[in-house]
Amino acid sequence: MKAIKASTLREKSVPELEEMLEQERAALFKDRRDLVFRQTTDVSSLKQRRHNIARILTLINEKKRGGEGS
Repeated sequence: MKAIKASTLREKSVPELEEMLEQERAALFKDRRDLVFRQTTDVSSLKQRRHNIARILTLINEKKRGGEGS
């Protein structure tokens, strides 16, 4: 799991970002479930997914407010 760069996210529209957000949240849920059932031991992927979700939410809010951030 790699970090999603903000520069690539800025090129996307709000509906595309919302779709990505839904996918990241579903993947985070799956990763947490796998961790509980000991199917994975990679806890760093959880942190990375949370950071990706935060990046996406930040850009969605920036775009909805009119792009004041940059």
